[in-house]
Amino acid sequence: MAHPPTTGAAGSPAAGALSGRRPAWREGVERARAAATTEPGRLRLIGAVLAALVVAFGAVTAWQVSDRRTAADAVVEHSQPLSAAAADIYRSLADADTTAASAFLAGGQEPAEVRRRYEADIDRASRLLVRAAATTDGSATAREEIRRINELLPVYTGLIESARANNRQGLPLGSAYLRYANDTMRGRLLPAAGRLYQAETARLGEDYGEAKSWPWAAIGTGALALAALGWAQRRDFLRTNRVFNRGLLASTAASAVALLWLVAGHGLARAGLDDSDRHGAQSLHVLNEARIDSLRARGDENLTLVARGAVVVDKGEDKGKDAYEVSYAERMADLVGEPGAGAGAGTGADRAASGSLLARARDLADDAEGRAPVDEAVTRLREWQERHKAARAADDAGNYKDARARVIGGEGSTGESFDEVDKLLAKALAHEQREFARAADDGRGALTGLAVGAGVLAALGAVAALLGMGRRLAEYR
Repeated sequence: MAHPPTTGAAGSPAAGALSGRRPAWREGVERARAAATTEPGRLRLIGAVLAALVVAFGAVTAWQVSDRRTAADAVVEHSQPLSAAAADIYRSLADADTTAASAFLAGGQEPAEVRRRYEADIDRASRLLVRAAATTDGSATAREEIRRINELLPVYTGLIESARANNRQGLPLGSAYLRYANDTMRGRLLPAAGRLYQAETARLGEDYGEAKSWPWAAIGTGALALAALGWAQRRDFLRTNRVFNRGLLASTAASAVALLWLVAGHGLARAGLDDSDRHGAQSLHVLNEARIDSLRARGDENLTLVARGAVVVDKGEDKGKDAYEVSYAERMADLVGEPGAGAGAGTGADRAASGSLLARARDLADDAEGRAPVDEAVTRLREWQERHKAARAADDAGNYKDARARVIGGEGSTGESFDEVDKLLAKALAHEQREFARAADDGRGALTGLAVGAGVLAALGAVAALLGMGRRLAEYR
C-alpha cells in the first residue's frame, strides 16, 4: 500500500516549500527599499531618521550632563570634604606631637591647658579616622593608610605616656621616650597621614576632571541633528519651492535651543568649578601645607631643647648640626623663605619669598579678605624667626632656663608667635573653604534642569519633525 510523502522530512515537498521562502527580515528590507523608490517612502524614511537623531541628541545630552552633575556633586559633598578631613587628621597628629613636646618642656607638672590640647588632638584624629573609614570607598590606598594609622596611634600615645611618667619622676629616660615617640610620629604616622591626604586629593582631582570635561558626544550628536534638519529643509525647498516647513522649523529651533543651553550651561559650570578649584581647593591645599609646616617647625623648636644636641645630622652639608634645628630652618624656608628674600606676601622686611607657601597662598587668594590673614601670618612668622634666634642664642650661651622661657613662656615667646600664626592660617582656611563652597555651588547650579530640559526639547523636536514630514505626506493622498 502506497503512503503519501511526509511533510517534515528533508527533501519533502513541505521542506522544499519552506526552504524557498525568504527570511522575514530580508523581506522587510526589500519592502523598505522598494518604498524608498517613491517620494512618499523617502519622506517617511527621512522623518524617521530626523526623529531618531533628535531623540538620540536628547538622550546623550541627558546622560552626559547627569554624569557631570554627579561628579560636581561628588566634588562638593564627598571628595573635597574627605580631602579636608585627611588634612585635618594630619594637622591634628602634628599638633599633638608639638603639644606633647611643649608639655614635656614645662616639666613634671605640665599645664592643664596643654594637656587638654594634646588629648583633644588625639580624640579629633581618632574621630576623623572613624569617619574617613566609613566614607572612603573605592580607594585601596586610603583604606590601607587608615588601617596603618589606627594601628600606630596607640603605640604613639603609649610612648608619650611613658615619657610623661618618667618626666614626672625627673628621670632622663623620659626624653628618650619622647624622642622615640616623635620618631614614630614623623617616621610612620605622619607619612601615612600624608599618603591618605594625597589619595583623597587625587580623588578630588579626578572628580574635578570628570565634572569639567566637555560633553563632546552630546555636542556632536546635536550638531549632526541640526545638519540633518537643515538638509531636510533645503531638500523640501528645492522640491516644493516652499520656504518654510513649520514642523521642521520647530524641530530645528528646539534642537538649537537644547544645544545652546548645553554649551552655555556647561561653560558656566566649568567656569564656576575652575574658580572653586583655583581659588578654593588649591588655596586650601597650600594653606593646609603651610599650617602643617608651622606645626612641624614648632615641634622642631621644642625638640631642640628637649634633645639638647643628642640628635644630629649624620650626612650631607649639615652633618654634625642639631637635626631638629636644621629641620626647623627647612620648615621656615618652605613657609616664608629667608628674611627679606624675594617678593611675595607681605610688605617690606615682612615679605615672603617668591615661591614660598605663604607667597603662593596670597597669589591664590582672590580678595582682600583672603589676603589679609596671610599677610599678617607672614609678619608673625618673621617675628617668630627673630624670637627663635634670641632663644637659640641664650641656649648656646648655656642659659637653658632663659631659652626655655623664650620658647614656651607667655608674652614675647616663640610660642605666642606660633599661636598667632596658627590662628591666622585657620582664619584664612575658613575663608577659602567658604569661597570654595560658593564657587562650586555656582558651578554645579549651572547644570540644574539641563538634563531634563534637553530631554523635553528633544521629544518636542522629534514630534515636530514627524509632523512636518507628515504634512508633506498628506499631499500625496
